Amino acid sequence: MRKEKSYLDDQVNNAVSAIVKGIDSDVERGEDALMLGFLHSHVSSTFAPFGPASVILPLVALTFAVSSGFARKNYHNMERKLLESMAQLEEHDKAILYPIAAVFAECPMCALTESFNPFKNLKRTWKSILGGILINPLWMPIFYVMGMQIKEEKKPWHFEQGHHGC
Repeated sequence: MRKEKSYLDDQVNNAVSAIVKGIDSDVERGEDALMLGFLHSHVSSTFAPFGPASVILPLVALTFAVSSGFARKNYHNMERKLLESMAQLEEHDKAILYPIAAVFAECPMCALTESFNPFKNLKRTWKSILGGILINPLWMPIFYVMGMQIKEEKKPWHFEQGHHGC
């Protein structure tokens, strides 16, 4: 991932357009990372002829965890770069970008240390253990990370007046 400080550079004619284009690119990058993790979890059974489940499933879980971690870090970088970029803009341009900034302000994403901590997410941990008992114990980490993503997707994303928190 490129380590850029903001969405603006010295050659930008329309700053708002450059910021929106940069955010769009980062959103696509995050979606691609998540899809990679989902893809590996869904097609893991096709790898069965090539190796035992005791090898394949932990690798799938690791791939899924890394891809969701990358997507989350990408989200935090998007927020940081947006705020850096907005600091360099005039008030008129900031007003145009306010709805995008509101998404980050009203629905902050938890830190990875909180999301991956099984003791802070006992319900998800219990569901992962139950799924592992019913199907295969090696699926427990996959269920846990999938639970993280499902929880993120269930967050309400409507920004009505007076609605705070996700």
